[in-house]
Amino acid sequence: MSGTRFSLEVQPQIPADLKRLEDLANDLFYSWDRQVRRLYTRLDRDLWGSCGHNPKTFLRRVSQNRLLEAVEDRVFMEDFNRVLGAYDTYLKRDMHHDIKEHLDADNDLIAYFCAEFGFHESLPIYSGGLGILAGDHCKAASDLCVPFVAVGILYRQGYFTQTIDEHGNQLAHYHPTDFDQLPLQQALDNNGKPLVVEVDILGRKIYLNVWRAKAGHITLYLLDSDLEDNQEHDRIITHQLYGGDKTTRIQQEIVLGIAGVRALRALGIKPTVWHINEGHSAFQILERARECVQQGHDFATALEAVAAGTVFTTHTPVEAGHDIFEHDLISSYFREYIKELGLDMQQFLELGATSGNPGGFNQTALALRGSRHHNGVSRVHGAVASEMESYIWGQVPHEENPIGYVTNGVHLNTFLARDWSNLYDMRFGRAWRDELLNTEYWECIDEIPDHSYWSLRQSLKSELLENVRQRAILQYRRNGCSQSLIEKLTRHIVTEESDILMIGFARRFATYKRATLLFSDPERLKRLLNDPERPVLLIFSGKAHPNDLPGQELIRRIHGYSLNPDFIGRIILLEGYDLALARKLVTGVDVWLNTPQFPLEASGTSGQKAGMNGVINLSVLDGWWAEGYNGDNGWAITPHDPHFDADYRDHEEASELLDMLENQVIPTYYSRNSHGYSEDWVKISKASMKSSIPNFNAQRMVRDYVRNLYAPASQQSRVFSADKYRNGRKLAVWKEKVRQSWPDVALRRVDDSGDSILSGKSFKIKIAGKLGELTAEDVVLECVIGTQNADSDFVAHRHIRFEATGTTPNGEVLFGLNLLPPLPGLQFYKIRMYPDHELLSHPFEIGHMIWL
Repeated sequence: MSGTRFSLEVQPQIPADLKRLEDLANDLFYSWDRQVRRLYTRLDRDLWGSCGHNPKTFLRRVSQNRLLEAVEDRVFMEDFNRVLGAYDTYLKRDMHHDIKEHLDADNDLIAYFCAEFGFHESLPIYSGGLGILAGDHCKAASDLCVPFVAVGILYRQGYFTQTIDEHGNQLAHYHPTDFDQLPLQQALDNNGKPLVVEVDILGRKIYLNVWRAKAGHITLYLLDSDLEDNQEHDRIITHQLYGGDKTTRIQQEIVLGIAGVRALRALGIKPTVWHINEGHSAFQILERARECVQQGHDFATALEAVAAGTVFTTHTPVEAGHDIFEHDLISSYFREYIKELGLDMQQFLELGATSGNPGGFNQTALALRGSRHHNGVSRVHGAVASEMESYIWGQVPHEENPIGYVTNGVHLNTFLARDWSNLYDMRFGRAWRDELLNTEYWECIDEIPDHSYWSLRQSLKSELLENVRQRAILQYRRNGCSQSLIEKLTRHIVTEESDILMIGFARRFATYKRATLLFSDPERLKRLLNDPERPVLLIFSGKAHPNDLPGQELIRRIHGYSLNPDFIGRIILLEGYDLALARKLVTGVDVWLNTPQFPLEASGTSGQKAGMNGVINLSVLDGWWAEGYNGDNGWAITPHDPHFDADYRDHEEASELLDMLENQVIPTYYSRNSHGYSEDWVKISKASMKSSIPNFNAQRMVRDYVRNLYAPASQQSRVFSADKYRNGRKLAVWKEKVRQSWPDVALRRVDDSGDSILSGKSFKIKIAGKLGELTAEDVVLECVIGTQNADSDFVAHRHIRFEATGTTPNGEVLFGLNLLPPLPGLQFYKIRMYPDHELLSHPFEIGHMIWL
């Protein structure tokens, strides 16, 4: 039909009795509370789906009659009032006792900066793991009542929506978002007018709206450059997440880091701790230092004061995941800005310098130099990051440098299936929600009868199959598949076949994640999937970055396998991976497959979500699974040495994967007792739940951040900001003295002790130290005692300090130690010296150390 199509939205008048539906729609609390979302689905399930699970859009489009009917529906109103009561009670919560031990509700405030936040599919400002992790961090901070604000960017088009065409090509679609339909309000200035902050970019003033989102107990502030006062090319700075080129990226990071700080200042918000979640927001360090310099301090003092209260989390062990800007680009954008820092260009560029890229400015390097509290996101990743970034602390062994780790966790209430939540309520009461940090409590999972447990898992699989079937049919029809082909492709994704073993692989399609490792031996895989007695279904989903052509090729290959006559109907590739689909997959499949190339998986939180729902992980021992696997709760693929040839590693690990499937996973699933279920499978599945829920939930993660990073940063922030940054100046002067003197520091041994001693006896070690302008109070001389392992590596056991005892005639400082060997038999010892000052946040933060 020809002619213009005009739109008209008939909006209802919300009855007074239901007015607080608007309160619920304007609080991102709905993103993790299914009882709130259930109110909207009960009003109109189809509308809830068609408006993308967005409660504000829903309330603009729900029919007036349906609302009037709901007011007269006694059961609905009772449910509505019950949900409101729970919501109001939640908002009245006090700070969790674990947090009270470390933070002061009245005087502490965490400001958490991130480029993306994945609260819910209705707020499309996330791309994947980093954003969902940030959303979960915020949700857990709210649950624990941590004093907390978050800062990000409000993307007009967000990240792309994915479709996959008939050839397996990924197509990226960008859709503008109507901010009026998001749970946001414009932040207001002191005069009650919409707050606008500004930042200079290449001599132009860029104006930014500041939007405010309520998320339970915490607040999220988002910056938006799409203002009429800006030039057209500046309005699009905040249009796309990870879109555009390096120019767009540096502009977005200036907005996030510099304008983000200015937004908080304009709002009168005074954080005591600043958390940089990945390097995108590292420019906030510069802005906070600039403020200090403008108060009359030099840059070195300003940097110490800023760094003392800054936490930096690095999330990727992949080189390409670190933002690096060419020096020419940095120079053009910061030529004028650095004048306010009191630095010349070379001094400025050194803040982002790395040994591996002398012509680049590395945001990770800037974040590390501008913070004193650093972490990776799993034990393995912490070790990898400490080695990757060891250039920051050149003389310190990488295993001892200041990068630690806090293993990621996921928000249980967001990702736990409704069926499990209801079962827990029925069997354990609602108290289980307050036991997320209690490992012993979750032994109660064993109290659930095995047959009931299996039945619930099968019910979740049926729900997933129904959802997958609907999605797949829409996808195939759009791609022009014939009805007969659609029937072949979907013949195994019917609820009647919920007893089929279902394996899920859903995540970002990056090459190091090796999505096609399973296909290394197609003939063997064909035999496993098509066994009529023990069939297997594979479900894949995920996006590749629009610029990641190798990642998109992986999608094409899996698409090709899904149409191969040997695999047709046994492999499903779903498009449009988002939070809604993720929630279905991690609750409904039987096995969660993860095959990263070790050690490139920083964490891998999707496996945690799956494990909490009784899904069993089959994964390479990398990221979180290296900590999570206990021998009873899933299957582990042993990674080969990363120094081996990549093809050899892929071959060996693929063989181990297929062996596990054939000899352990598939037989265990199909080994049924007289009641029709697998007792061994239920045992492993319960172990997966019991280990995942208390150890890898986001509340545990945030508690660890509070204890290990936020509390120390808060304490140091106060120490350094007191008395007009006096301690910042004091430490900066001392560090400069150390840097000037350290090249001349030398040690020599002046005792004549032998290499053996009788048990119970001590021996004297004497060292003469040439310290130059330094004194004995400026250094620590240490004896490190250890043993030798099978690889002839030194393994430290004890660290014992020397004492200064005098000087030599030529001015060297004498140090002495009466050493009583702490170990029996053969042992080894080393002697080292490093600078020491009471104001250091970490003993090795200055990066200097010499060994005798």
